[in-house]
Amino acid sequence: MQKISVLLFLVWVCFLFYAGIALFTTGFLLTRLELTNHSSCQEPPGPGPLPWRSRGEPGACWMASRFSRVVLVLIDALRFDFAQPQRSHVPEEPSVSLPFLGKFGSLQRILEIQPHHARLYQSKADPPTTTMQRLKALTTGSLPTFIDAGSNFASNAIVEDNLIKQLVSTGRRVVFMGDDTWKDLFPGAFSQAFFFPSFNVRDLHTVDNGILEHLYPTMDSGEWDVLIAHFLGVDHCGHKHGPHHPEMAKKLSQMDQVIQGVVERLKNDTLLVVIGDHGMTKSGDHGGDSELEISTALFLYSPTALFLRAPPEEPEVIPQISLVPTLALLLGLPIPFGNIGEVMAELFSEVEDSQPHSSALAQASALYLNAQQVFRYLHTYSAAAQDLQVKELHRLHNLFSKASADYQRLLQSPQGAEAALQTVITELQQFLRGVRAMCIESWARFSLVRMAGGAAVLAAACFLCLLISQWATFPGFYLRPLLLVPMAWGLGLAGVVVCAGLATTGMKLDPVVLGAMAAMGSVLHFLWKAWAAWGSKRPLAALFPIPGPVLILLLIRFAAFFSDSFVVAEARATRFLLGTLILLLVAQLHWEGKLLPPKLLTIPRLGFSAPAVPPRHKGTRALGLGVGLLLCIRLAGLFHRCPEETPACHSSPWLSPLASMVGGRAKNLWYGACVGALVALLAAVRFWLCRYGNLKSPEPSVLFVRWGLPLMVLGTAAYWALASGADEAPPRLRALVAGASVVLPRAVAGLAASGLLLLLWRPVTVLAKATMGAPRTRTVLTPFSGPPTSQADLDYVVPQIYRHMQEEIRGRLGRTKSQGPLTVAAYQLGSVYSAAMVTALTLLAFPLLLLHTERISLVFLLLFLQSFLLLHLLAAGMPITAPGPFTVPWQAVSAWALMATQTFYSTGHQPVFPTIHWHAAFVGFPEGHGSSTWLPALLVGANTFASHLLFAVGCPLLLLWPFLCESQGSQKRRQPPGNEAEARVRPEEEEEPLMEMRLRDAPHHFNVALLQLSLKYLFVLGIQILACALAAFILRRHLMVWKVFAPKFIFEAMGFIVSSVGLFLGLALVMRVDGAVSSWFQQLVLAQQR
Repeated sequence: MQKISVLLFLVWVCFLFYAGIALFTTGFLLTRLELTNHSSCQEPPGPGPLPWRSRGEPGACWMASRFSRVVLVLIDALRFDFAQPQRSHVPEEPSVSLPFLGKFGSLQRILEIQPHHARLYQSKADPPTTTMQRLKALTTGSLPTFIDAGSNFASNAIVEDNLIKQLVSTGRRVVFMGDDTWKDLFPGAFSQAFFFPSFNVRDLHTVDNGILEHLYPTMDSGEWDVLIAHFLGVDHCGHKHGPHHPEMAKKLSQMDQVIQGVVERLKNDTLLVVIGDHGMTKSGDHGGDSELEISTALFLYSPTALFLRAPPEEPEVIPQISLVPTLALLLGLPIPFGNIGEVMAELFSEVEDSQPHSSALAQASALYLNAQQVFRYLHTYSAAAQDLQVKELHRLHNLFSKASADYQRLLQSPQGAEAALQTVITELQQFLRGVRAMCIESWARFSLVRMAGGAAVLAAACFLCLLISQWATFPGFYLRPLLLVPMAWGLGLAGVVVCAGLATTGMKLDPVVLGAMAAMGSVLHFLWKAWAAWGSKRPLAALFPIPGPVLILLLIRFAAFFSDSFVVAEARATRFLLGTLILLLVAQLHWEGKLLPPKLLTIPRLGFSAPAVPPRHKGTRALGLGVGLLLCIRLAGLFHRCPEETPACHSSPWLSPLASMVGGRAKNLWYGACVGALVALLAAVRFWLCRYGNLKSPEPSVLFVRWGLPLMVLGTAAYWALASGADEAPPRLRALVAGASVVLPRAVAGLAASGLLLLLWRPVTVLAKATMGAPRTRTVLTPFSGPPTSQADLDYVVPQIYRHMQEEIRGRLGRTKSQGPLTVAAYQLGSVYSAAMVTALTLLAFPLLLLHTERISLVFLLLFLQSFLLLHLLAAGMPITAPGPFTVPWQAVSAWALMATQTFYSTGHQPVFPTIHWHAAFVGFPEGHGSSTWLPALLVGANTFASHLLFAVGCPLLLLWPFLCESQGSQKRRQPPGNEAEARVRPEEEEEPLMEMRLRDAPHHFNVALLQLSLKYLFVLGIQILACALAAFILRRHLMVWKVFAPKFIFEAMGFIVSSVGLFLGLALVMRVDGAVSSWFQQLVLAQQR
């Protein structure tokens, strides 16, 4: 079997998975229909006359304006308890001292002194709680859908009707300053704008200071009608330090001074609105729907009286989108067409008129205008989309008709109808709240056909992996006919669909559907041919070769994805399953007697013998490996982030960056531990390569390992030192620190990329030479890696050449002993594949580690140690069959995949959006990326799925490691009769193990083993994404679908894509090394012929 056939077959299998994921996603994560209709003053929201308050007013639109100017101060991530007034301390109650409490003293004073001029609300934001979605909601009054969260940092202009567009269309001067997200959402809408970059979450002051530079002069100039200031310091402080850090207290105090300065400059015709777009979790993150994330503060103030009654003891809870229709009517604007928010009725009371009837009638008028607008939107939307619930829509229609009739009847006889007026207000509020509830439930619309089709493609791909992984070991298996025919069928079916679509008028060709049709066409033909060839010869049970214990663990993991509780607790469940699997491996090795004496890192050089170790204490060795693995798993579990659904849990403080630590001594100790982990990782890799003889070659890749890796460690340590103490740097050195923070991460990434390129160019790290006592030095072998040979007989003669080379050197040693000293240094070919893999993984690990916080270096050290122990434990039970076939057991593949998931959680990640490490986007780019979105997405993705990438690239080690750990020194060469005495004095005649060179005894079996290993790994990952898809499909109306199941599916899908790409790269590297070894031996053959 050729290498290119293996790679092409894996590309096809991955395409099947990708097609299934894409098809399911388009059916599961659909956006709502965005209407482009706009409200206008010339077009009333409904039939009949406008409310009484608008009649005869000059310049009145739907309702006469109450304010001519508005100052909107948007404090990003202003959680409600940040602004909540603090009650006087009760002696019996314990005092609570948190950095963010009681910092808005000016708000509390205003609420106490002017209760009719100000009001504080607890505003509830709708998830997802990301900034762009909140800005859309705060200007359109709509509900952004779940899938919009993916475009949070690639904002597009809002096409729906919104407040900004209404202000501009009526000639109002809108001035903006702050977050540059507004620039993308409302291009060209502002009469004056001061935009500042928003994505650098490490920068707490640039945006806020820039706003303060322009805020007060702009207010004093009077050249504005609406002034919007979007502060980011509180949000960035939460991301960088969390809400409990002293920096948060400073930032909140600064915002309090800003509000006080704005209040002092307000005029009587101006309304002040202070609002937060979302809250933050205890760790400072946001994006989900926890109480802390959706709870925001809303503060309203005017120099003139706003409210008829005094504020209640507890602040009123209102939906955040209620601000949109309220501001529109207060400013005399039409309510945006797509708004579904409810006006804050108490703001429309007749404060000057002490008659309760007049105030209630004004409130009813505002609510009626709001209800007319919402009813018009429902009628238009239901005609265009048909995805609203028909029964509920009919009920709301009847409710609005009744409320409208009661309101019109009330206008005809306005006096003496207080009870009827309250009834109308209640009916209108019920209608508006019913519409919002229906939209929240209905806009989670699904395409069941696409979801079912995507799940079917995923299931077929999983079955294909299972079938071929079993079938590949049988004689006569060839991939080319099984690859070309299905691909032809798939392309043919896709072509038929394209032609049918072009021939049908008005039919749009969806590339996702075309890809899914091609995938189904190819896999169905493949499965049909496979079943025809398999079913008639072998029983069905042979299709399921997974051992019973492993199958049970996989079924448990598959079923766990259908429970939201298990998904939330997956970190602990994964550690439990991995520990259980390790105990089963140790028990199985002990029962089967496959435990070997330890020979770790003891590869002798030629000319020296290793002392024979009797096979004693086999169970002790397995027990030691198992205990070491369990200890590593337990230590890695100390680095954990608690899900928001478990409030009793406390996240590990070791996941936070060193810059967030207050104590200088503790920070220095932790910095030393992190640098020590880097040095230990480097020393372990260099020691391993040196002991196996792969660090003596003059190849460029080996030279890079000697000198490049220490430079990478030094650059990483220096960057951590600067990042942890950047805020404490003297002013004269801050420019130097800022420059070094840019150069050092890029230098480390550049060194890693250079090392990988050198490894691909010259991957053979082997040198064998002999130096005679004479002056002349003759090189026996010189490493060479040209293009791989295509001669089949060369692949089979390589092991014989290797043995011949060793015998010739030993013979020359014996013949020339009397002529002078002879030093032989022959570094073995037996670890050439593993050396390249370990080097590549180390080069990948350092830039990935740089994207994490400093203390995650301890997790990476545990990752390498845990992998080393697991590989040795698995190698102890994997027999080496010569000349083949070579097979990696399911236990090994399952444990490897579980370790990838366990490391994902140990690096501080969770499959939810609030826990994404956005700071990774600024490693090496502290000033942001400008208009680029792919680079920050790449950096954040590399941070999130680093464990998936490393374990996928290192997956071929499961096949290579048993050969690397082959027992040495246990067999001596056969001596001719009568030479026993000579044999006793020539211990160097022991036969050297071939180790990884055994794989070249049968190239066909080698390639089949790589294919089988890859398909097994894809199967284990595939059943996870299949389980997530089925769980989301079956539980699509579950209460936790958008909180648990949808994010889990998205993260699992992205993890599968990253893992499949990493697996392909790992196989390609092994095949590159194999081709280079073939060229190396080809040069040896040519040299011997000369």
